[in-house]
Amino acid sequence: MASKRNFKRIVLKLSGEALAGDQGYGINPVVVEEIAKEIANIAKTTDLQIAIVVGGGNIWRGLAGSAKGMDRASADYMGMIATVMNALALQDALENIGAATRVQTAIAMQEVAEPYIRRRAIRHLEKGRIVIFGGGTGNPYFSTDTTAALRAAEIEADAILMAKKFADGVYDSDPRTNPDAKRFDELTYMDVISKELKVMDATSTTLCKDNNIPIVVFSMDIPGNITRACLGETVGTIVRGDK
Repeated sequence: MASKRNFKRIVLKLSGEALAGDQGYGINPVVVEEIAKEIANIAKTTDLQIAIVVGGGNIWRGLAGSAKGMDRASADYMGMIATVMNALALQDALENIGAATRVQTAIAMQEVAEPYIRRRAIRHLEKGRIVIFGGGTGNPYFSTDTTAALRAAEIEADAILMAKKFADGVYDSDPRTNPDAKRFDELTYMDVISKELKVMDATSTTLCKDNNIPIVVFSMDIPGNITRACLGETVGTIVRGDK
């Protein structure tokens, strides 16, 4: 059933694992192409302004690296570089099917991407280009969820759409290990923070709360779900202010 949500500009958060597909690691070109086709079709058939934040967990996880004895900051910078690799892969797939894109990175890599400049990003979006943000926030100790929340606030996005693998919303426990796990249709920011639900980390959730940015958590394993979420249909779980 369609909701009354009417988005003009959104941030689509894709996990790095989403680009790996069933192989679980690396970049799966077939999967990336399918994701790109759906995003490009949305951009072509609607006036929705689309920004994308992509993770890097399919290549490198900073927390995992630091757990093995690596300096946390160094491990996180490696993770940021991994997100740029994913951003470039997604850009290539989008442009191969005719979508206009720009990659902007929080770490200067001028040979492969623009530096992140807020006003330039907004101008690209207004011109109908899909903007992909790579490099995280440019700082260690922050997740790509925080990047999504920060960029959404900066570009004044109407919502963050979190496309998840293996989950069709937010649950009170892990549905993969607990068959009685309860899925929520709607939550408040304070619900997420107080119950420590696995939506975003606390920093990201608080940033969304302070800027009143709704978060829609949905499964990307279901064909067409990215389109449904972008069009404002009721999919997954929505997190926002008081119900």
